[in-house]
Amino acid sequence: QVQLVESGGGLVQAGGSLRLSCATSGRSFSNTAMGWFRQAPGKEREFVAAISWSGSSTYYADSVKGRFTISRDDAKDTAYLHMTSLKTEDTAVYYCAAQSAPFRSGNYYSAEAYRYWGQGTQVTVST
Repeated sequence: QVQLVESGGGLVQAGGSLRLSCATSGRSFSNTAMGWFRQAPGKEREFVAAISWSGSSTYYADSVKGRFTISRDDAKDTAYLHMTSLKTEDTAVYYCAAQSAPFRSGNYYSAEAYRYWGQGTQVTVST
């Protein structure tokens, strides 16, 4: 059974940092693109960041560029999202996602491109 399990969310003050982890199991995602999305109350799920299957390329939403960093450690079957300079508008449930086909590049921004999803972890940024 394929599982993606996020951790590392919590309550943080504005300007603070958090590192989210996404532990995968059930199959290897070492050659598959992965991403992070988020959904705030009353809003649609939105793209945050993605990393290519090789790890050599990363992609970010304009709203987080320069503040968030996505990375992956395939030896640990884990992806990360390091968030700094957090703002109240970053408050949301953050979801880890993985694409299905290995060695595929191209569509990183659309949720429909990702087959596997975690349950999400809450990030709350206070003033």
